[in-house]
Amino acid sequence: MLGLVKHDQGQYKQAVSLYKKALKIYRKSLPEDHPTLANMYNNIGLAYNDMGGYSKALQFHEKTSRIKEKALSLNDPDLALSYNNIGGVYNSMGNYSKALQFHKKARKVAENALPPNHYDLAISYSNIGGVYNMMGDYSKALQFHEKARKVAGKALPPNHPDLAISYSNIGGVYNMMGEHSKALGFYEKAHQIIEKTLSPNHPNLATSYGNIGLLYEDMDNYSKALYFYKKAHTIAEKAWPPNHPDMAISYDSIGGVYKAMGNYSKALEFYEKAHKIYVKAEPPNHSNLATSYNNIGTAYFGKDDYSKALPFLEKALSIFQKLFPLTHPHIETLADKINNLKTKM
Repeated sequence: MLGLVKHDQGQYKQAVSLYKKALKIYRKSLPEDHPTLANMYNNIGLAYNDMGGYSKALQFHEKTSRIKEKALSLNDPDLALSYNNIGGVYNSMGNYSKALQFHKKARKVAENALPPNHYDLAISYSNIGGVYNMMGDYSKALQFHEKARKVAGKALPPNHPDLAISYSNIGGVYNMMGEHSKALGFYEKAHQIIEKTLSPNHPNLATSYGNIGLLYEDMDNYSKALYFYKKAHTIAEKAWPPNHPDMAISYDSIGGVYKAMGNYSKALEFYEKAHKIYVKAEPPNHSNLATSYNNIGTAYFGKDDYSKALPFLEKALSIFQKLFPLTHPHIETLADKINNLKTKM
């Protein structure tokens, strides 16, 4: 299906358009509760989530869920998938209590429906761990990511790429805890698996280099961070089309290191490359675009060019206020930054 191809390429608007055309055709011949329609709603929901259109994503995932709840038993694994997708949208919105509610519903279904070493259970535990990580509850995040790793270790062969995801998730929590040596150990385990099992230009390899780069950045080892970010970027250039959102993330990562080094002109160069992609690839209220405005504004702030910094920071704040509750850390941090900037003007 062409919609899936466009989705994989990061062309989310085109994917949604194609999915909706297909949906229109299917709805002419199928009843409203047909499983095929549920799958179409699910695909549209996933694309909207990737676009940052969270309210629309919820709308379509909830349609999927309603059809599945009528058609399937309450312990059907396919229902768990639907709950996980809804939880994922709430996580993207920063509504972590709702995200946990749906991921835990998914886990309950999966635990009742599947054998204890089924890989889908690992995914469920991993989703819950990811939400706890975002909430800053690192002990619970580790608990669930370790549960996921144990299940994945039994469900998958030792060098399966999905096992690398488990190691990366654990590494990410340790990095957030400031336990950098432990984080590096898990990132390296993940990287070894990826290098053995995937092609040299696979996007997962770029992600792995990016994780290691982030670790070194958090350790203030900027030369090593740049080295790994640039390795990630070289792969990303081969793996993705030039306007793929992941290319922008790569530019942002490199720009972030230059900013940390105090080289604001170089940081701006990379932030602006990222921004051009986000403007083309994302809808106007996507969180990535807000982050991009924030990055550019912060770089101008570092250059003491406050008049240029202010409009970028205000654009970022405006988008974040539409996406997240007013108590979200992004909003509080950015509002403080703007107030600080205004005192300097």
